Order: sequence, then structure tokens, then C-alpha cells
Amino acid sequence: MRFLTALCLFCLLASIPAQDRASFRRSNDRSGRCQYSFTVDSPTEASCPGPGGADIQALQSRLTLLEALVSRLAGGETGTGTMGKQAALQEKYAQVAAERTRLQRDKERLDAQVQELQGRLSELQLEAQRLRAKPCQLSSSPGGSLQGGDQRASSGSSIFPHLVSRPGGPSETAGASDPSWQFGRAAYQEFKAEVTELPAPRPNRKGDEDRCGELVSVSDPETHRKADGISGKYGMWLQDPNPIAPYGPKTVWRMDAVGADVRQLFAYEDKEQLARGFPTKVLLLPEPVESTGATVYRGSLYYQRRRSRTLLRYDLASESVAARRDLPHAGFHGQYPYSWGGYTDIDLAVDEQGLWAIYSTSKAKGGIVLSQLDPHSLEIRRSWETNIRKNMVANAFVICGRLYTLASYSAPNTTINYTFDTATGQSKAVAIPFRNLYRYNSMVDYNYANRKLYAWDNFHMVSYDVQLGDPDNI
Repeated sequence: MRFLTALCLFCLLASIPAQDRASFRRSNDRSGRCQYSFTVDSPTEASCPGPGGADIQALQSRLTLLEALVSRLAGGETGTGTMGKQAALQEKYAQVAAERTRLQRDKERLDAQVQELQGRLSELQLEAQRLRAKPCQLSSSPGGSLQGGDQRASSGSSIFPHLVSRPGGPSETAGASDPSWQFGRAAYQEFKAEVTELPAPRPNRKGDEDRCGELVSVSDPETHRKADGISGKYGMWLQDPNPIAPYGPKTVWRMDAVGADVRQLFAYEDKEQLARGFPTKVLLLPEPVESTGATVYRGSLYYQRRRSRTLLRYDLASESVAARRDLPHAGFHGQYPYSWGGYTDIDLAVDEQGLWAIYSTSKAKGGIVLSQLDPHSLEIRRSWETNIRKNMVANAFVICGRLYTLASYSAPNTTINYTFDTATGQSKAVAIPFRNLYRYNSMVDYNYANRKLYAWDNFHMVSYDVQLGDPDNI
């Protein structure tokens, strides 16, 4: 007991500097015995842990420290890695975007090339069709009268050559397209003819203008006007060799033939007004015209109605249709055109002997049929069948009852290569020089009043003087 008392006093004395943190208490326990209690606050612990609590606290402290260290280390490494990955991703994205842009440009370029190649493929297919339609060898004496019946073309079957697409639309000026731009030049269509000796031209004597003869030569072309706009790529221009009032011999008629609904017929006072582009009148035809095969004769316009074999006689004075008639069995709308296309299946012509139709039929197997027509009723008076294939010549015209064909519409220096004489029913190859100054001749017609050929050459209206031989030497 004394020991305890002394110990307590010693502790009390020793803890005098820390009296604010220590306390001494004396009390009886449950059995009534006196107990002395000395309490000192722990400098590090707020409360006393339970059994094993110190170890748990230590472990918690260590875990806290370790978590803080791991978080700090992992946070630094993760931040650096994330930044690197973001930079790499941004770089890859930029590369992908640039590659996508490049591929898009390549795709656009390839699409344009595909369209161009498709267009060229279409041209080549059409060109192949036309080449297949060419016979391997032409007969040395093509032709024969229909009355004979046995002089027919012996080469090739009935082949429908290339159909030149015509622009669609409600009128001439509504989105017309130009077929020649789709197909370009076609030098392969030039076809050679055997040279036949012709009599040398003789100077015209007085009164020779009333006499017929065989075509000897054609002059260089004289240009009168260039058409305006795409509708004038090809067309017709004519003068009536036998006019009827109110129009005279100087009146010029013109029609642009590009368009789905060609109806306008322009009248000019003379060639000077044509060159200046001042029409005196514009006639609107009641039915549309097919291609460039129309002609003017005895005060009437003769033409083929679009998409049909119907021929119309349009009276220029009354401005009305005076006659109409189907041309029996004639091909139309691209069945038997000239080599330049343009739906030139039926070509009407005029010469000293009257009105003619140049066309073909399935019976003739693509060979040219020449029929003389009644100019009033359009009835056929007489017909001749030749074996000059219509799609192998560029154009044709009639002089003094003789049919003449042009070898090429695009070659600058070509020839009139065949002639067929209705008087004898015989044909022969010739080689009369002919010049396509502008390299796309879509219309050739003869005017016997002034001995000229009228032609429409790639927007240009041109004319040629012709020289006929002396009929006494034929």
C-alpha cells in the first residue's frame, strides 16, 4: 500500500510539467476497497483501440500510403500514356481524312473517265455496225431498171445502219443536241470508185442552158452564210427553179434541221438578205419535218413528215397542205439513211425532168430506189432500183434524169463516185472531184435554173457551179 502511494506521488511529481494532460483519482471499487487511478492522455492516439486494433490501424496506414503512392505513380504514367495515345490517334485521323479526300478525288476522276469511255464505247459500237454494213466488194456496174427486175444488189443482207439520235424537246430551241458531236469525223466512210473516162468539158454555146448533158465538173464552193446556233448545224437552203407568185426566182428558202419539232421555214428576198440574216417572212409548217430531204418546186415545199414515210406538198402561197401521200414501202426514221445519218431515209430532189424521191426499201435490201413523182398528187410515175447502197454514200442529187452520189460528207477532198442513168437503166463509177470545205456536208440539191448545187456544210450555206457535157457527145 505504501509502495503504491509512493509510486503515485512520484508519478505526480514527474508529471508536474504536464498537469494539463494528466489526472489522479481515488475511489472504491465494487468490493469497497480503495483504488487510486492515474490517467495520462496519449500524445498520438485519440482513443484506445480494441484487441488487435493497433495492427489494423498500422495496416490501414500502410495501405493508405501504398494507395497514395500507387495512385501517384499510376496517375503520372497513365497521363503520359493517354496524351501519347491521343496524339497518335489525332495523327492517324488526319492521315485517314487526307486519304479519304484523295480517294474522293480519285473516285470523281474515275467516274468522269468511265463516262467518257462509255461514250467512246457507244461510238465504237455504232461505228462497228456501220462497218459491218459495208459490202466487201462493190459490183463494177451497179444498177438496173425496176422493169428488168433481175438487176439487184447481190451483196449483203438487209442491214439497218446506224441511227443518229435526234434531240428531244418541245421545240427547236429547247435543248437541242448535236448528233455530229457524238460521232465525230468518219473518214472510214469514204469509199473509192473506179475511174471512168469522161468527155472533156466544152464551152457552153448559146441555148445550152436548155439542153441536158452529163455532169463533167463541180466548182469550188462559194459560202453565202453561216447559221447561228446549234439548230443550224445541218439544214436546207434552196431556191425555186420554177417559182410561182407571190415569190420570185430570187427568193431564198432556209430551214434549220436540228430539233425534235422542225417547223419553221424562213423566206429571204434574195441571197444578199440571206447573208445579212433578214428574213422577209417566217412560215410555220402544220406538221414537223424529217431531216434535210426537203425541196422547193413550182411554188410548193415538198417534205417528209417526221417519223413516217408520208410526203407532203405545202403550198407556199396559201400556206396550207395541198397534197399528202405515203411513199410505198419506203424506209424511214433511220432505216436507210445516207452515211452521215440524220434520218435521211427519204431525199426529195428536182431537176429538168421534174420531182424525184431517193430512198430505199426492204425489197431493195438497202439499195437506192429512184422514183419520179407527180408534183401535184405525189403519185409515183416510174421507179428504178439500183444496187448502190444508200448507207454507203454521203448524199445524192439528180441532174437531167441521172442520179449522182457523193462518196463522203466529211473528207475535204472527195468525189462524186456513182451515176445512174434512168434513160438506159445503167449505172457506172465515176470520179468527179468534190470539195467539202467545212467537212460536214448534210444536204446537196440541184437547181437547174442556175445550174448550181446548193449544200449545207457544217453550219455553212454554200453553192457550187456545175459543168455539163455536150449531149451530142454522150
